[in-house]
Order: sequence, then C-alpha cells, then structure tokens
Amino acid sequence: MRTRKRGAIYLLLAAAIGSAVLAGAQTARAADVSAQAPAPNVPCDPYKRFACLEEFLGTGFWNRLINYYALEWGQPGAPVDPAAPPSRRDYWPATPMPTPPMPFTEWPYGGTTPLGVTRPNSIDSPFMEAIADTGPGKWLTDNNFQLYGWVDVGANIGSSTTKPGGNAPAAYLYTPNTVQLDQLVVYLDRFPDTVQKDHVDWGMRLSAIYGENYRYTTAYGLASYQLLHDNKVNGYDFPMLYGEIFLPQAFEGLMIRAGRYISLPDIEAQLAPNNYMYSHSMTYTYDNYTNTGIQTTLALDKHWMVQVGVGDGTEASIQHLHAVIANPNPNLLYPGATFKQDPGSMPTYTFCVRWDSEDGNDDVNACANDINTGEWGYNNLQWYGFTAYHKWDDKWHISYEFYHESQRNVPNLNNAYVQHLNSLYGTDGGTPFSAAASGILSNAPGEALCSNPNVLTCTAGSYGTTFYLNYSPDPLNNFSIRPEFYWDPQGQRTGTATRYGNFAVGWQHWWSPQVEARPELAYYHSFNAPAFNGNANDPAGRFPANKSNEVILSGDIIWHF
Repeated sequence: MRTRKRGAIYLLLAAAIGSAVLAGAQTARAADVSAQAPAPNVPCDPYKRFACLEEFLGTGFWNRLINYYALEWGQPGAPVDPAAPPSRRDYWPATPMPTPPMPFTEWPYGGTTPLGVTRPNSIDSPFMEAIADTGPGKWLTDNNFQLYGWVDVGANIGSSTTKPGGNAPAAYLYTPNTVQLDQLVVYLDRFPDTVQKDHVDWGMRLSAIYGENYRYTTAYGLASYQLLHDNKVNGYDFPMLYGEIFLPQAFEGLMIRAGRYISLPDIEAQLAPNNYMYSHSMTYTYDNYTNTGIQTTLALDKHWMVQVGVGDGTEASIQHLHAVIANPNPNLLYPGATFKQDPGSMPTYTFCVRWDSEDGNDDVNACANDINTGEWGYNNLQWYGFTAYHKWDDKWHISYEFYHESQRNVPNLNNAYVQHLNSLYGTDGGTPFSAAASGILSNAPGEALCSNPNVLTCTAGSYGTTFYLNYSPDPLNNFSIRPEFYWDPQGQRTGTATRYGNFAVGWQHWWSPQVEARPELAYYHSFNAPAFNGNANDPAGRFPANKSNEVILSGDIIWHF
C-alpha cells in the first residue's frame, strides 16, 4: 500500500515537473516570438525623439511644409538634434536672449555674421524642410546654403487723415488708416562657421525685398526711380548683397565683409523680424540704413571686438562715387557747369568698439559710422553714437541707443536767395537733387531751416535717443515699452524744426517660431511746431503739416517660410 502511494506521488511530481518545464518552454518561445514581432505603433514626436523627424514630415513638398508648421505650432523653438555640433564656443559669453520671443539671440552689432556663435544651416526654415528630400534641397543643404524668408502684412488706424503720408514723420506706416504689404523678403544665405577655429570659411547673402518698406532701404542709384521719381507705394530693393571671409586664426576671429549691408550698430533694423515692435522709433527712422563697401570685424578676445570699414557713403551707389552731371542753372550755391551727382558719395570710414560681459548680460557698442567730409548728399549722415543692453533676468531687459548725426553745407530754407532758387529752379535745376538735374520728383533730400537767415548753407544735425524696456512672461510672449526723444533743430531730417516725443507700448505674441503678431499703441508729439498730418510730396504744397499730436494703433503679422 505504502509502495503504491509512493509510486503515485512520484508520478504526480513527475507530471508537475513536466508541466512546469513545458510551460517554461512555451513561455520562452512566446517571449522569443514577441521579441521578433514589430513594436506597437507609437506616435512620432520629434521633440522627444529627433530621429523620427523625417517620419513625421513624410514626403511631398506641400505635405512636408504643412506638417512642419503643425509640428512647431505652440512650441518656442525647433526640435533639437542631439547629434548637432555645439552652437557656440564653450568659453564664449552666454547667449543672452531666446528667439522667440525676442528678435535676436545675440545683442545686435551689425556688419558681420556673429562671431563665435554661428553654424552653417542654422536657420529654422519650413521651406528648407519641405524641400530637404529633393535633389535641389539636398544640394543646398550639402553646400551650406539656405533659401528662406517671410511675409509681413500690417495695418494702422489713427488720428491723422491725410493720404498718403499723413502719419509721417512716424514711419513704416506713413499712410494713415490703411492695410499694407510691409515686406515680402527672400534670402539666399551661406553662413560661415564662426564657432570653429581650425579653417578659413566663407559666407554670403543675397536678399530681395518688396513692399511699402522699400522706401526705407532705397539707395540713390539702385532702382531708386521707384521712390525718387514715381513715389510708388510698393517697390523692390536689394538691401543686402555681400560676401564674407572668416579667418579664425586672427585673435578670436576676423570677418571681412564686402558688398551692400545694413549699417551699424542700431537696436532696430529694416527687416521686420529683427525688431521688437511693428513701428520704428524716429531715432531709427532718420538714421543711416545701408552701406556699400568693406567692413572688417575682429574679435580681440571673447569680450572685445573692433570694427573698421571703408565705403562710399550712406545709401550711396558705387557708380556715384565719381559720377558728374550737368548743372542746368549755375548759381551762388553751385556756380559750376557741372556737379557731383551725389556729393555725399565719397570714401567713407567706420570705426566701432564693442564690449560684452562674461555672463552675456551686458553689452556696449560705440560707433563712428560712415565718416567723411559730411557734404550734403542723398543721405550722407555723419553718425556718432552708441547702443547699450542690460539683462536683469530671463524676464526683464533693456536696450538703449543715443546718437548725433549731421551734414554740412545744407541749403538754407530761411535764406531769401535759396527760397528764390527753389521756386525759380525747382523744376529747372540749381542743386544736384533738383528735378531737371537729377530727375528726382519726390522724396528729395531735405534742406535746412538754419538759425541765421543770411547764410546760404549751414550744418544741420539731429539728436536721437530711445530705449526698449522688455518683459517676457513666457517663451512665446514679450511686452515692450518705448519712450523716445528726438530733436531736429534745423528740420533737415523730418521737415519740421522741432523736438519730438514718442511713447509706445507693444506686445509680441508668437504662435510658433514661424508666426508672430505685434499689436501696439503709439503717441507722438511735436513740441515747437505742427509736424503731422501733412504730405511733403504734394507738388502744389496743398497739405502742410497741421497737427502737433498723433495717436496710432497698429500691428502686423509676420509669417516665415
């Protein structure tokens, strides 16, 4: 009996052990099959797993373009490639600003691709992503070229009513109560690699702009008939056409730029995405815009940079450097049978010094920009000034600018002979910018209201100072306050000899790194004489300025591609 029980127990144990072994084998086989089976579908998020970006975008130009806009919507930046090389030298001052919501990451200093912080193909462009899997797109990327741009549409309503020009001397929205195409801009860029220090590199930019804002970049002699003859509302220009060579072996790097480029060193710039607010300060509006020449930028160390340049004047085309035209009516101001087509086009020099703090929170940039004899020319401004920046924390910072600019031998509108000359020869000649001599029918360089009526000419200068106080509560929003004082004692810049005050508040809201809206409210006041609600280009002079105050509610939308 006991033997039978033991046998049954042995059989039960054997059966249990066999079942366990069989179950283990089945489990192992199931695990092996599971390991070989495809993983369940997991939504692709390039912000979490950059390697799936191509999977997310898909194929086909329009599909990839739409998907890329959708990918970045609500995000403060593009997805980051963890395999990308560092975007700045590890010992360089820290990057002070994020974009969005700011219009820049480095404190602006102009005249160069930023040193120590630039990598090729570093622009976040939906268009480049859309063509990345095509032959042309691969060729552009492989050769470090990028093709991109934006569309900027704005509108304003305000207290001035004269059309066109009634908002002036407020600018970039000079016609009141209108909707306008501010700028359609296309860039073809190749950025030199300024982070590395082991090889010479090169870069270039070709730019084209179309819209109302062309009038603020026009250089005399470069498609300038649109502004100076036709006074077109919309026109085209090429504000930047330059090449660059980067020599990293010279101290901390030397950049040599040649061509046409934006002047140094302002807070603001003509190109919409480079500005906090939609409108521009008067300090910027009546400043230098573009230069043509050679600009060098040398980083002595990580804190100090020196910039030295030579060109042919401000808003001056190179062909005017030695161009001479006939004088239809010799007079006391211009007695010769000929005169220079643009007396301000001549060898011109720039010298700037920039300092940046170790933590990147402070920056000062002092400049003597485009200095020559100062002869009255198309826009031959002798500019001396500086910009300064300070960041308190990631939410608060300030940008400040001050300058004095001037021209010499500007015709005196308070002199009876000059008044007679203007009325008698306004269409027949007398100055290089009169209609008969130059073909200029509108927007000619301003003359001066000199304090002494007995002199034929005088030196006309102006002073501008403004700052932007900025508060950024989160990565997609920034609020700006812009107080400003501008003094135009001879009226040569604005057309009215007076002091101006401007106070503006603006909000910059980003739906994504590619789409930005900038509503704002601005108040302008001229202290000594009415300066607003006129039209300086009316040939009959029927619309003189008749208001000393102006309120403008305005805004724009910038859509990048």
